Amino acid sequence: MAGVNVKSEIKPLKQVLLHRPGKELLNLTPNTLEELLFDDIPFLKVAQEEHDAFAQALRDNGVEVYYLEDLTADVLEADPALREQFLRQWIEEAGIRTDRYQKIIFDYMQENYPNALDFVLKTMEGINLAELHTDKSNSLVDLVSESSKMVIAPMPNLYFTRDPFAMIGNGVSINRMYSVTRNRETIYGEYIFAHHPLLKGTPEYYSRYNTFHIEGGDILNLNDHVLAIGISQRTEPDAIDAIAKNIFGDPTSPIDTILAFNIPNSRAFMHLDTVFTQIDTDKFTIHPGIMGPLTVFEITPEGEGIKVREMNDTLETVLETYLGLPVELIPCGGGDRIAAEREQWNDGSNTLCIAPGTIVVYERNDVTNKVLKDKGLKVIEVPSAELSRGRGGPRCMSMPIWRED
Repeated sequence: MAGVNVKSEIKPLKQVLLHRPGKELLNLTPNTLEELLFDDIPFLKVAQEEHDAFAQALRDNGVEVYYLEDLTADVLEADPALREQFLRQWIEEAGIRTDRYQKIIFDYMQENYPNALDFVLKTMEGINLAELHTDKSNSLVDLVSESSKMVIAPMPNLYFTRDPFAMIGNGVSINRMYSVTRNRETIYGEYIFAHHPLLKGTPEYYSRYNTFHIEGGDILNLNDHVLAIGISQRTEPDAIDAIAKNIFGDPTSPIDTILAFNIPNSRAFMHLDTVFTQIDTDKFTIHPGIMGPLTVFEITPEGEGIKVREMNDTLETVLETYLGLPVELIPCGGGDRIAAEREQWNDGSNTLCIAPGTIVVYERNDVTNKVLKDKGLKVIEVPSAELSRGRGGPRCMSMPIWRED
């Protein structure tokens, strides 16, 4: 299956894009945690074992797993000119402005990483000064800097493949990310959607070069006609206006309604998918904090543009109206306030549905998981002691490419 097809959050998942956490996590230090959006430093060996268990759980349930690093390596291996173009762009986007350093890093990468996959993994990992073996005598900055200084920062959030791009129906949004550190991640998306046989030709509904921020965790495909997008800390209303016009302007897209949910601006409500996710035809896991009235904007096409209507209602009413059936909202932590806050912090409501009623969850959220099992759902638990330190759950870690209609 070439191309993408994601018209729901729950239809049987057939193909998914992951990134196995790599040495980029070893370049996290206590003083760069905040800038790199981590609260703690995961233990890489265990994080990789947990991620492998996650990938295996998907394969065991009939999902074909692709890795971002492999697809990028395929593209760069096939065309040396493209590899050179990618490398120059990557250096530039890492903020390396001087000709001297651009040349040093370019030569270092070309000489030391002939293998395409090693090369791609290294671009994710970052480079510290000690690796470059520069002649310090002709540069003050080299003499003054500590040799452990990162010349090119790592991209430790890459294992959350949900955010840099988002599949919407048969198209893709290649996002402009909210933070400087994550904005660099979308370079891989730019190359694989332009050049990889699996993905090229996919209509692009948003570009990483646009001005306004939008992230994949805020985008939920409710069904083939209705798309939900969160207005959050990381997704701006201007971006939603722009993406709406592009989706409505694509004659191949069946989406005729976009619901923009105004969610609180805080770390706990980082993205729409930390607040609610669909787990069955009529069931959603939710954060108890959004039980009250919500402001939701209905966006529909009008002529060449869009029409926006404001609604104030409960999440339940909004979902029932647009899905056309009664829904059940299952609060994270089973309604216990302490359990809800703890399990929300560990992504208890960030589940990945791989078929109606079958969901992948972090095993540590045992209160929420028991509630889900009691509701008759098939719950696939994956280990998460280290993965959860990045503050993202199974949905955050996965980018569906193809779901059966």
